[in-house]
Amino acid sequence: MVEKQKVTVAQGASAVLGIVIVAVLALAAALISPSLVSGTGSEPAAGSGSAPASSASSATGQTTEVTVTVDGMRFVPGTIEVPAGNNLVVNFENTGDQRHDLVFANGVATEALAPGASARLDVGVITSNLDGWCSLPGHRQMGMVLEVVATGSESETTDQMGMGHEGMDHSATASAMPTMADLMDEATKHDPYPARVEPLPPADGPQTREYTFEVVESEEDLGAGIVRPLWTFNGTGPGPILHGRVGDEFVITLVNNGTMGHSIDFHAGEIAPDEVMRTIEPGESLEYRFTAGRSGIWMYHCGTMPMTLHIANGMFGAVIIEPDGLEPVDQSYVLIQSEYYQDEAGNTAADKLNTMIPDVAMFNGRAFQYDVHPLTAKVGDRVRFWVLDVGPNSPLAFHIVGTQFDTVWSEGHYSVHHGQSTDGLTKGVTGAQVLPLQAAQGGFVELVAPEPGHYAIVNHIMTLAEKGAHGILQVE
Repeated sequence: MVEKQKVTVAQGASAVLGIVIVAVLALAAALISPSLVSGTGSEPAAGSGSAPASSASSATGQTTEVTVTVDGMRFVPGTIEVPAGNNLVVNFENTGDQRHDLVFANGVATEALAPGASARLDVGVITSNLDGWCSLPGHRQMGMVLEVVATGSESETTDQMGMGHEGMDHSATASAMPTMADLMDEATKHDPYPARVEPLPPADGPQTREYTFEVVESEEDLGAGIVRPLWTFNGTGPGPILHGRVGDEFVITLVNNGTMGHSIDFHAGEIAPDEVMRTIEPGESLEYRFTAGRSGIWMYHCGTMPMTLHIANGMFGAVIIEPDGLEPVDQSYVLIQSEYYQDEAGNTAADKLNTMIPDVAMFNGRAFQYDVHPLTAKVGDRVRFWVLDVGPNSPLAFHIVGTQFDTVWSEGHYSVHHGQSTDGLTKGVTGAQVLPLQAAQGGFVELVAPEPGHYAIVNHIMTLAEKGAHGILQVE
């Protein structure tokens, strides 16, 4: 006898944008075997996709068949009740807008299914409660979990195979992270991210600026044998720094060469998100056009959920749109702060992301890189720093030890310009010691170093400076 449950949900429902929950689960590739999955509507292959058999006396010989769909970042239904001893068959239909899989704690799993795809699983004889989840990075922590409840069993709270929420959670305990010395030593092995901002050439009017952004998923050494996942636009985190003026049109072709869905969101444009910011599958591409209507240093980032995971793993960058009449300077640099969280399995850590206490903080994607590769200027040079905080969580109090900023521009306006307040009230020479920024905020500061020396560039939230948001301005 086959008992069937069918749940209907809205096709293609999307996750609510702006949820600030982050984490990641290891992909558990060893659990995901195509041999466990058969085509839609076909019966499972004999001996595949089944849980380890329980004793013959516990099996009823009956089957419970259930359809599971996706609504945003959750499975529907979230709980499946199965009479103890029944065999469970799950028809999994990915009605979401990005790839998902379905993994059970007894080892039965689907492949990662593209939107619209489906698979049929023989989960096996259910004798006690059993957990299921999506194993794609961060999806489980976003709420993509379900529970199989064995009704009438001796204990409806015992997880089958002894592997429930705790047994398969790879994001619980943090390993020892590299020390400051380890991070600096690793930075010596790599060329620094190019921080210099070159002057824009003269232009008679608005320009069209075209770029191709290719999604690249890889790994990166942090030091002391610790490796982090690195997801990027064009192979670096940050991605390319775009530079233009108000009125310029930007045309970006995004190509997803990764293994999962990705997207892109440019804060520098004003445009409906529905099409250009949609998640695209591996092998797909899209064109994103926007016209820069306002000056600033604007963040761009992957907007695929969980957004914080994609940002923490390197999918961010900056677009510099110069204010009208911006004066030339002798040296110009861009510094983008981000932070990273890691668990013992080498993945972004769920618990740490939720507590917002990072392991590593960085300028331009690598801790302490501008300590071992200092930025340079000469005495008397006017130096401009474009600064952006991409987070995903931590604030930035940008400060350069031994200097004061005589010009501060942030979020659309000057507060100090060449040593004079812009409020019309403050008299005499003034300045600023920090540029304070929350996540996604940006601006620029200017200074003139009075004498030769090594001026430390820091996030004056000092725990973050000591975790890597630190560098050197070497003045000769």
